[in-house]
Amino acid sequence: MTDERLRVLLAEDDRAVRESLARAMTLEGYEVSAVNDGAAALQHLREDSVDDPPDIIILDVSMPAVDGLTVCRVLRSEGVRIPILMLTARTEPSDRIAGLDAGADDYVLKPFDLGELFARLRALVRRLVVDADEHSEVKSLVLDDLVMDPAGRRVRRGSRELELSKTEFDLLELLIRNAGIVLDHSTIYERIWKYDFGPDSKNLAVYIGYLRRKTEEEGGSRLIHTVRGVGYSARVER
Repeated sequence: MTDERLRVLLAEDDRAVRESLARAMTLEGYEVSAVNDGAAALQHLREDSVDDPPDIIILDVSMPAVDGLTVCRVLRSEGVRIPILMLTARTEPSDRIAGLDAGADDYVLKPFDLGELFARLRALVRRLVVDADEHSEVKSLVLDDLVMDPAGRRVRRGSRELELSKTEFDLLELLIRNAGIVLDHSTIYERIWKYDFGPDSKNLAVYIGYLRRKTEEEGGSRLIHTVRGVGYSARVER
């Protein structure tokens, strides 16, 4: 990352919120492009900023025509990896899960404190730097016959390419980067979902199940192991 002003694309249908937030971010040193709905956000990314894309995208969940969740899903399906921060007035954990599963990197509840919002933006920027460093140092991650390409977001096991969602890919990458280490539930929730849903949540177990089915298809050996009462570990068992 350089010292240049970071570019932010803000999509928010509430004019007062959009204008006040854009003004605050500009004063904070960001270069802001603000649009009023999801369709305009997609148009901006595909037409207006193709050669100079934003560094961060902020999407309101509830927007007319094309909502924030749809924009997020579309971008992730197209391979766009720009960090996405969702804004929402919905407070249920299931709503947060929906946003994060759509491919969002973080989630802020309305009404929000500007200090918290800027702290989360700074965290996303730090993550950008870490990701860039990791991807420049490691071209591929290997565990047994499974090979991950973090930069290209591709995974192969043997001759078979795996089709993974963003959350599945991020979870598998976290486990493989820490191969042989047992990661507890709270650590995984914080790293992948940026929120610990607590001991009663089945969300992590569901995604571990998805990954096992996909990595073990056609008789592949188990690479993701449960450490009962603690968490999960990626390792090869001979």
